[in-house]
Amino acid sequence: MNIEQEYINANALLDGHFLLASGNHSKRYLQSAKVLEDPKRAELICNALANTIEASGIKIDTVCAPALGGVLAGYELARSLGVRSIFVEKKDGGMELRRGFEVQKGENILICEDIITTGGSAMKAAKAIEELGANVVAFASLANRGFCKREGSTLEAKEECKLSSKIPFFALDDFTFEIFTPEECPLCKKGSIAIKPGSSNS
Repeated sequence: MNIEQEYINANALLDGHFLLASGNHSKRYLQSAKVLEDPKRAELICNALANTIEASGIKIDTVCAPALGGVLAGYELARSLGVRSIFVEKKDGGMELRRGFEVQKGENILICEDIITTGGSAMKAAKAIEELGANVVAFASLANRGFCKREGSTLEAKEECKLSSKIPFFALDDFTFEIFTPEECPLCKKGSIAIKPGSSNS
């Protein structure tokens, strides 16, 4: 699957001047909510991601997503894999399982995000799940921002990556956009003001 083309078709690969959650700036931005708003496209993309995960032979009982950004991707991936879908929510700088969701000791959990940049939110979700006795056996996202190493990619993990190197990470492609500090941003130097297009970028 050409995931970049799917983002383009959904008007979800944005060009402009964007403020990231890290405080840095970028000329391009992936807006996954636009990709996932079409159920047919979401199903197509998540089926492709599920195929790569199933080919690995990893046994998965449940998909868990960090709310809010990962919920739609997590649900669709769980449906493609034929397993249940749950999500964790932010609490006191970490994540917590609520709403009557439960995991069992030894249950195999895949943590799913829409986009993984450094993997910070995914690791918080993993910590919340592991503290309840379940096993985090994989990470997944529709696209990888290129900071972490995904299965099948030649890109190596960068220093900023927070994902555990001992747990496989699946995504459909790498997107490596140039990122600038505010002081070095060429768009800022031209007088442009960065906008924040999404609620998070983790």
